[in-house]
Amino acid sequence: MTKRTRSTARVWRDDSGRPVVEPGFFTGGKRPRLEQAQLAEALRRHEDFLRAKPGGARLVLKFHDLMGLDFSGFNLEGADLTGALLRRCRMYGCNLRNATLFGADLSEASLQMADMTRCDLRGARLRGASLPGAMMVEADLRDGLLLGRRRNGDLQNMVADDGPTLADAADLRRANLTRAKLSNAFIMQTDLRDTNLRACMLVRADLSNSDLTGSNMEGADLSEANLTGARLEGAILTRAVFRQTVLKGASLVGAILDGVDLSTADLANARLTRALEDLGLEFGHIIGQHGRWIASDGREGQRADLSEVDLSKLDLSGVNLAGALLCHADLRGTNLRGACLVLADLSGADMRGADLADADLRAATLLRTSLAGADLVRARLEPVEIGNGAEAHRLAANLSKARMEGALLQGARLRHARLVRADLRRVDLADADLTGAQLVGANLEGAVLRGARLDGADLRGARGLKGADRPAGAATPEPQAEDAAEPQVDDGPELQSDDPAEPRAEDVAEAAHEAVSTPRSAPDRRD
Repeated sequence: MTKRTRSTARVWRDDSGRPVVEPGFFTGGKRPRLEQAQLAEALRRHEDFLRAKPGGARLVLKFHDLMGLDFSGFNLEGADLTGALLRRCRMYGCNLRNATLFGADLSEASLQMADMTRCDLRGARLRGASLPGAMMVEADLRDGLLLGRRRNGDLQNMVADDGPTLADAADLRRANLTRAKLSNAFIMQTDLRDTNLRACMLVRADLSNSDLTGSNMEGADLSEANLTGARLEGAILTRAVFRQTVLKGASLVGAILDGVDLSTADLANARLTRALEDLGLEFGHIIGQHGRWIASDGREGQRADLSEVDLSKLDLSGVNLAGALLCHADLRGTNLRGACLVLADLSGADMRGADLADADLRAATLLRTSLAGADLVRARLEPVEIGNGAEAHRLAANLSKARMEGALLQGARLRHARLVRADLRRVDLADADLTGAQLVGANLEGAVLRGARLDGADLRGARGLKGADRPAGAATPEPQAEDAAEPQVDDGPELQSDDPAEPRAEDVAEAAHEAVSTPRSAPDRRD
C-alpha cells in the first residue's frame, strides 16, 4: 500500500507565476478506482456530511479513477476531486458549488445544468465537455500545475497536458460564467453561444475560432486575448477591454460595442458593419428591385440584402421590405413605423430604440435581435402560411433570445410567436395577444401584462410571473433559483433548434406577395 506522506496539499508558484499544487500523498502508479456502487455510498455519506448527520464524511477523491460514472443530480458541494479522472462522467444537474477540481480531467463529461459556482477548475481539462446551461459564476479556470512526489522524493507532473485550462471544442452554450477567471485558458473552437461572460477575466485567453454569437461579455477583460476567427455576432461587448486583442478575421457584425476602444486591437480582415454607400447601389434602386421581386413571386427583380449594413436613424416609415435580408443590420433609432417586414430576416440586428409601431412583422425572424427600448405598439407578429401543397406549413414569428428590455408592445399581436428565452424585462405588453406563444425560459420580470391574452401560452421556466399575474389557461412556469442570472431551462426536443429550416426564397417571395396584397385586418378583440 502506498504510504501517505502528507494529509493536505501544498500550493506554491513556479518561476512563471503559475499556481502549482503538490498533493504530497499521491506517488504515482495506478489510480484508485471506484465503481458505481462505491461512489453512490461515498456520495450518500457526503450528503450526510453537508447535513451534519452522524456518520457523514466529506467527499475526497483526489486522483481517483472515476471515468464514466454517473453523478447526476447529486450534491457535491465542497467536494475535493483534485486531479480526478472524470472523463465521460454523467454529472447532469450536479451541485458542484465550491468544489475543488484542480487539474481534474472532465473531457467529454456531461455537465448540463450543473451548478459550478465558485468551483476551482484551475488546470482542468474540459475538452469536448457538454455544459449547456451550467452555472459557473466566479468559477476559477486559470492555468495551474499538479505535481506529486515520486518515491525518491522528486516532483513529477501528475497529469498529461497539464498547465493551462483546456476547454477546446467544449459546449458551453448558455452557461453562466459571470466574473469567472479564465486568463490564459485555451478555449479554442468552443461553442459559447448565448453564454454569460459578464466581467469575466479573459486576459491572454485563446478563444480562436470559438462561437460567441449572442454572448454577454459586458465589462469583460480581453486584453491580449486571441480571438482570431471568432464569431462575436450580436454579442454584448459594452465596456469590454480589448487592449492589444487579436481579432483577425473575427466577425463583429451586430455586436454592441458601446464604450469599447478598439484602437489597439488587431482587426485585420475582421467583419464589421458596412456603410450603405459601400453597396454601390442607390437605396431607392434596391427597394425598387425588391418590389419587383415580390410582385413577380421571385421571378424578376432582386431580393433586398441589407445584411450587416448601417441603416441607423434613417426614415424608412412605410417601406416595403417583406422577405428582405437584414441580418445583423444596424437599425438603431430607425423609423420603421408602418413598414412591411413580413418574413423579413432581422436575426441579430441592432434595433434598439427603433420605431416599429404598426409595423407588419408577421413570420419575421428576430432571433437574438436587440430591441431594447423599441416601439412595437400594435405591431403584427402572427404566423403566415408558406409553401404549397404537401410542403405548405405555418411559419411563426421568431423572437427567441431577443433582447427587448423596456420595449413597448401594447396591443401587439403575438399569436403563436416564438419567444424562447427572450429578455422581456420591463416590457409593456398591455392588451397584447400572446395566445399560444412559446415563452419557455423567457424573463418577464417587471413586465406589464394588464389585459394581455396568454391562453395556451407555454411558460415553462419563465421568470417574473407571480401567481396573481398569470392568466387562466397559461402553462405553469417552473420555479427558478433565486441566484439564477439567466433562466435555467432544459431543452425539450421542440426547443433544440434556434429556428426552423430556412424557407426557399421563391416561397418567401410568394408568401410576401400574398401578405402585402391582403388588406390589413383589425386586431381581434374577442373575449
